[in-house]
Amino acid sequence: MNLTTNAPSTFPTAVTDVTVWDGGTWREHQDVLLRDGAVVAIRPHENGTEGLDGTGAHLLPGFVNTHTHLQQATCRGVGEGQPLLSWLLAVGQHMAAVTPESAYLAAVAGALDGLRSGSTTLVEHMWPHPSEEVHAAVLQALADVGVRALLGRGVADRPDPTRRWGFDPRLMQPLDTALDHVERLAGATRGTRVTPALAVPNPRSLTPEGLRTVHAFALERDLRISIHLLETSTDEDMCREHAGVGALQYLSDAGFLSDRLLAVHGVALTASDVAALAAAGCAVSHNPVSNMRLGSGVAPVPDLLAAGVAVGLGVDGAASNDRQDMLETMRTAAYLQRATHRRADLLGFADVVALAVDGASSVLGLAQRPGGGVTVGTPADLTLVRFDRDFGCLPVLDPGAGLLTTGTPRIVDTVLVDGEVVVSDGRSTRIDEEELVAALLA
Repeated sequence: MNLTTNAPSTFPTAVTDVTVWDGGTWREHQDVLLRDGAVVAIRPHENGTEGLDGTGAHLLPGFVNTHTHLQQATCRGVGEGQPLLSWLLAVGQHMAAVTPESAYLAAVAGALDGLRSGSTTLVEHMWPHPSEEVHAAVLQALADVGVRALLGRGVADRPDPTRRWGFDPRLMQPLDTALDHVERLAGATRGTRVTPALAVPNPRSLTPEGLRTVHAFALERDLRISIHLLETSTDEDMCREHAGVGALQYLSDAGFLSDRLLAVHGVALTASDVAALAAAGCAVSHNPVSNMRLGSGVAPVPDLLAAGVAVGLGVDGAASNDRQDMLETMRTAAYLQRATHRRADLLGFADVVALAVDGASSVLGLAQRPGGGVTVGTPADLTLVRFDRDFGCLPVLDPGAGLLTTGTPRIVDTVLVDGEVVVSDGRSTRIDEEELVAALLA
């Protein structure tokens, strides 16, 4: 299946006369100059500068969605209202039935949904799956949409149909077979916007030997690893029951904690767990909307930040969040912590946009943008918003406050990845959206 428009790509040489977030302040009437897919200069607007007209608009770096499952975009609402383990089993039924065509459709829909909320980079955490055709379909979808991505190839070596102490045997392969596939994915993605990574369902899915093997493989090849960790107390309970130690200790004993590890969720982290993650240089992906929907709880984000743990924001898959809306995730991240700690001064716009743009970039091997601002010398992954596209955002007394409290995908006008316009006037320049809708409804 191919949903591309085959329209010629557009690479503007500048975004002109725009208000730019530089990581600390909004700078009005600036020209942001672009060359070879990078930001090369930011200067006061000069009449006659040609490029993408940013008059009246606001420019930020594209957001980094540090956790999603694109294949879940075709099983929205599955397991609604069920506890985590029951929900996992319900979603697992759909994942076991995935085909290359359904994987392609889901990945296009999910990635485009994210782009239209300003997310230019995503960390795809694929569940283990034995079909190379399914992985190829997801890769094709990412290429067609034009998003930047870390593609986490799922790995597991402990089978268990209940998912309590292991992973769904229907979706597993021998670990060496899966890692060999990762090697080939690295070759297939070289020079593209996609970078391979490793995705571990949770600590229960790998034996101690498997943990050591995956860690060594990633270290030798400079790959990143993401792992669901302590989304609820299940990881802790099962590790203590079967291994005699808690989840963090189980990973630590196998030498799995490192500065290339992204721990996803972290809702049930204790103070000693936070200290262990900080000491190892791990990052955490905070997924507030998913955690709320599944009743998992609230991650200790202020404690993580105070301990020096890098924290990024994740939207999670469509079966536990329903949309890939990073603006909603940013707002929820702030409001959830404020309600939990009863403090209205937690996580203001500057804090939240820094998490959304640069929170986990150092661990993920991505370009760093201090303060989450448009930065010279970084890839031209940019989001242009126009508040007047949504009257519910007007008037704009404070652009940052307005973006945090009222921003929706409706205000996202233009999105660039690697200097290419991939969203214009709120619509994909690469995907025929009418054909996509028809295929999803077929």
